[in-house]
Amino acid sequence: MFGDMMGMMGKLKEAQKKVEETKERLHSVLLDEASHDNKLKVTITANRTIKAINIDDELLSDKDMLEDYLILTLNKAIERATSVHETEVAAVAKAGMPNIPGMDLFK
Repeated sequence: MFGDMMGMMGKLKEAQKKVEETKERLHSVLLDEASHDNKLKVTITANRTIKAINIDDELLSDKDMLEDYLILTLNKAIERATSVHETEVAAVAKAGMPNIPGMDLFK
């Protein structure tokens, strides 16, 4: 029984290590998002760090419109990055989890 418990603990530690490695790798996964008319483009990592923002000169003359574009496009980028992040981390965590009866955490 204790051998099984030690084996499970080892698998849990390995799974935790792989999750941390995946989170680190996601710093280098770049996602591009753009406004509907491509006047604003955002590059974000899967860990939700903004890397670049490109703004069409036309938007620079209208502060309110630029703010609206930034809010909409940044929210889309963050939502997409969050989805990629959660999917990747969940897949690694599920793959590394030991088979513990009654504890199916990732359905």
